[in-house]
Amino acid sequence: MKKLRVAVLYGGRSGEHEVSLQSAASVINHLDRDRFEIVPVAIDKQGRWHLNDVSLIQGKKSLPVFKDAPRIVLPPDSAATGALISLGGSGEAKAIDVVFPVIHGPLCEDGTIQGLLELADVPYVGCGVLASAVAMDKEVAKRLARDAGLPIVSYVSLRQEHWRKEKRQVAERVEKNLGYPVFVKPANLGSSVGVQKVKEAGDLTTALANAFQYDVKVLVEVAVDAREIELSVLENPDSGADPLVSVPGEIEPNHEFYSYEAKYLDEKGAALIIPAKLDADQIRRVQDIGRKAFLSMECEGMARVDLLLDRTSEKLFFNELNTIPGFTSISMYPKLWEASGISYTELLSRLVDLAISRHKRKKALVREFHV
Repeated sequence: MKKLRVAVLYGGRSGEHEVSLQSAASVINHLDRDRFEIVPVAIDKQGRWHLNDVSLIQGKKSLPVFKDAPRIVLPPDSAATGALISLGGSGEAKAIDVVFPVIHGPLCEDGTIQGLLELADVPYVGCGVLASAVAMDKEVAKRLARDAGLPIVSYVSLRQEHWRKEKRQVAERVEKNLGYPVFVKPANLGSSVGVQKVKEAGDLTTALANAFQYDVKVLVEVAVDAREIELSVLENPDSGADPLVSVPGEIEPNHEFYSYEAKYLDEKGAALIIPAKLDADQIRRVQDIGRKAFLSMECEGMARVDLLLDRTSEKLFFNELNTIPGFTSISMYPKLWEASGISYTELLSRLVDLAISRHKRKKALVREFHV
């Protein structure tokens, strides 16, 4: 049987560029070589696309972005069968069967890459434009979760231009509506980039200034003394059936919270407890929230749903949903599925198959209307 050619897309222009290099390395190392031919495609920090040689990066824990690799473009033209066109070397077209985006944060996970791939008429792994866009914006995601009846923590949403003009009024609003401590976080980033815990009013301005370096919208949330529970969700291969939900896992950070340093810089920054130490009723409740969050945001393919479990009241809160979760060797998304009976390699194969199935369903739609 002919192998499917899978373009693994990594790097990108967001603050999570380095995390993507690790995730993509893991994906490339675990894709089934009997089924797939792998075409690594790197996007550098300037937004340029490069066609890389898989033989030079296989087995690495973090992928390089070779600046001298041939430049490529993805033509928005279905007549070109979604081919990746090399602009260097021979310049010949290289047809791609499916794209596997492994880029975190803005300018990929937010629906922008998904829109490009839709225009190019190429199957791609993961959520579509709508779900990618709304899930990336933590504040919009909270609104959708709330409208779906899911519990969320109290928060204040701030725009950069408003904060610059009315810093004192903003500080008063936060103190009145939320109190302290609070978490300050950019609305459209992941991996805890730009996130700070603020314990007193005097530190709020500095934390906001830092967060606004990464985004024009920032959330300030009540800091609940909570356990961090995560779930992996996978689209059901039976189209229209409820999504599959993994066993829950728990993050126990050895830092004050699950910061970027705890996730990626400190090998002992956090303990991953799989399965989470929850009773049967709690497991049912968290899986129900994970399923509802996936459906409420019109997700496809995959998502990781993060919840908070209040240590005192045991109330559950939806925290956020990640449409391209981490795929490193220690990331929760693949590890939770391994604990649920789906190996890393099998998981990647399922995601590719789901991408192709979705593309076939869309191709069957009528694109023209005649009166």
